[in-house]
Amino acid sequence: MPNTLLLYSTVYGQSRRICERIAAQLAEAGNSATVAALTDPAVDPAAFDAIVIGASIKHGKHQPTVLPFIRQHQAVLEAKPSALFSVSLIARKPKRNTPQTNPYLKALVAQSPWKPRLQAVFAGVLDYSRYGPFDKQMMRLVMWVNRGPTDPATRIEFTDWAAVDHFAAQVATLTDGR
Repeated sequence: MPNTLLLYSTVYGQSRRICERIAAQLAEAGNSATVAALTDPAVDPAAFDAIVIGASIKHGKHQPTVLPFIRQHQAVLEAKPSALFSVSLIARKPKRNTPQTNPYLKALVAQSPWKPRLQAVFAGVLDYSRYGPFDKQMMRLVMWVNRGPTDPATRIEFTDWAAVDHFAAQVATLTDGR
């Protein structure tokens, strides 16, 4: 039974939730999956058959731990079937929700020495109640510029769970014929 490692880098938990959803889909397909934080020192990526990294965006950038992790584990990531997904609010827009059109994922892949076999982009959650005063005002400004919701009482989950399930099905095929 293939064992897939699903690593997440998250601020508010959506990348973790997406990894958990992928793990559940993999289990339904008869695969084993482990979900862990990208920063968990107890997890050895070399011990798994496939690796998926989920990375969220905050203030227009992926978390600062993502690229160093990729560089540190580049040989393992290149030797195993692997995938990468990015989570951002800009991905709620149809022209920004694919690996080819999402500026954040494109920038990460361009900076990364690792080129994952499979890539995806998912929209996140807009929840003003979770933000501090500065982030709340910044997000309202970003949403206003991008014609999104600006009401500070807003909580909207933009994640397309059917797209996550489709990606999970693709992840399940990464270890076919290993």
